[in-house]
Amino acid sequence: MSLASSESDLLQPLREIYGGSGVVMPRLEILAGSEVPEPYGSLLVHDRDMTRTLEAHHGDTIRLRTWASSTQDGIYRRMVALELEHSGRPVEFGATRVYLERFPEPWRSLILEGQRPLGGILNEWGIAYRSCPSAFFRTDADERIRGALGLSGPATLYGRRNTLSDPEGRPLADILEILPP
Repeated sequence: MSLASSESDLLQPLREIYGGSGVVMPRLEILAGSEVPEPYGSLLVHDRDMTRTLEAHHGDTIRLRTWASSTQDGIYRRMVALELEHSGRPVEFGATRVYLERFPEPWRSLILEGQRPLGGILNEWGIAYRSCPSAFFRTDADERIRGALGLSGPATLYGRRNTLSDPEGRPLADILEILPP
């Protein structure tokens, strides 16, 4: 499948954190939710947050490893790996754009510390939000994604583009979520 015009928007969180105009972005093949194979389908095709979903699936607490981050014009961008607390095994690569003005203190400081997944912070503090996936895809891991996920060679990966919104529908964060094989 060739790149659709909407894929540019889907990749925006990743493009922003990769930076630079000459960066070759991973190619995405957009899939219908029903086309995402298991176990990825049950882990991606839903409207729940990924932190709780991955914790339930793996039976372990999720911690965050931040690989890159920047803040500009009230938007915090970061490239992260979600890892299992006990083994340290990466279970998700994420490129996130967080709209900081939507978060009062102390939540904003917790987000900027880059130590905990956004979903974990929202859940722990009882912050109401909705998870709204807008696309599912297949991609080949590039060097940065392989590094964050601890992959030594080529791999076909599955992911989704997700937006976390407050109860009024205002976006809190845009996230590109990619699972390892």
